[in-house]
Amino acid sequence: MLKHYARRIKHAFGAYVSPWGWAVGATAAISLTLFPVLRWHELLALGIVATVMLAAAIALSLGNTRFDAHIKASSQRVTVGDSMRIIVDINNTGKTATTHARGDLPLGETHERFTIPMLASGQSKRTELSFRTVSRAVLTVGPLRVRKGDPFGLIRHEKQLGERLTIFIHPQTVRLNTLNAGIPRDLEGQPSGHIVDDDLDFYGLREYTPGDDVRNVHWLSSAKAGSLMIRQYEATKRTDTSLTIGVDPNDYATAQEFEMAVSIHASIGVKCLSQDRPVFTHAGQSFTRPRNAMELLDQASGITPDREDNPNLAVNTLTHAPDASFYFFTVGSLKGLDHIKRMTKALPRSARCVVLQAHLGANRTIKQFNNFTLATVGELDDLPIIMGVLA
Repeated sequence: MLKHYARRIKHAFGAYVSPWGWAVGATAAISLTLFPVLRWHELLALGIVATVMLAAAIALSLGNTRFDAHIKASSQRVTVGDSMRIIVDINNTGKTATTHARGDLPLGETHERFTIPMLASGQSKRTELSFRTVSRAVLTVGPLRVRKGDPFGLIRHEKQLGERLTIFIHPQTVRLNTLNAGIPRDLEGQPSGHIVDDDLDFYGLREYTPGDDVRNVHWLSSAKAGSLMIRQYEATKRTDTSLTIGVDPNDYATAQEFEMAVSIHASIGVKCLSQDRPVFTHAGQSFTRPRNAMELLDQASGITPDREDNPNLAVNTLTHAPDASFYFFTVGSLKGLDHIKRMTKALPRSARCVVLQAHLGANRTIKQFNNFTLATVGELDDLPIIMGVLA
């Protein structure tokens, strides 16, 4: 029965009493209970001290904390190196004054702590946090945790207020002039090699078969041949682009090299989407088709290293984008040439493949192989030059 009541008490007050508070309370109860039996004055002193400490903690933790809070950011999309501000507005919407408390605002894996002063009815307090973004990330801000307790840490009162914001810290990118990379483009798209009855690129003629659309009859040729002749066309396809980045950290010499690879990946994707070219992106287990450049940059903000990434990047790429016209692979400097060659062998022969190898500090180079082009990027500013040469 005693254990049952103890569990009920702990369940009712567990959100307010810290583990240290339970320990002090248990010490007071045990000491004062054993004193009449053992007559040890040390137990009496210990019990009194623990009881006074617990009573003081309860008294100091009392007070009105009915705050209302709103969180906003100067911008929810920034680039690495930009400055930004988080603004926290705390209001007392009640009819009585609030007591002082502490605010704890989660910023990703870190916490920003500040004091909330006593606020009269209708009074508000604004706190601004300014910082410069130093790394690419998807940063979760909030909700605000308001804490009220005693100096001993025995009694606590905590609640969550405000919104939860998601801030995208985009990778750095460079402007590219063109991404044609040696493939001719025209208004009719790229030839697919498949012959169909209706398209834009005229291919030839064949004899009429029942069911053919008479609108495709070539009457002049039919008159010469003495039988109906049907126009045929070569099917065209759009310039779909597949962007794949290797995320195995073992392929990169440093974390900075990995970040440069993400910037290369994002720069190419932004340019493709600005040219209205459909893009498929692949990073580890993530496979997406962004609709615009901002969506692609948001996704690039969340790319993280993964040691379980398939070393043959073409396997997952072809699963989700088997018919692309362009295949761009971004890899690290530790990715061996033999691995790259085996990776590109599985790609369609009609497609073009460019492998961009991030090698921080290396000289930019371009090497042509049978079925792919290998470009070494020593710094991000090399990318426009390399893509200009490939075009």
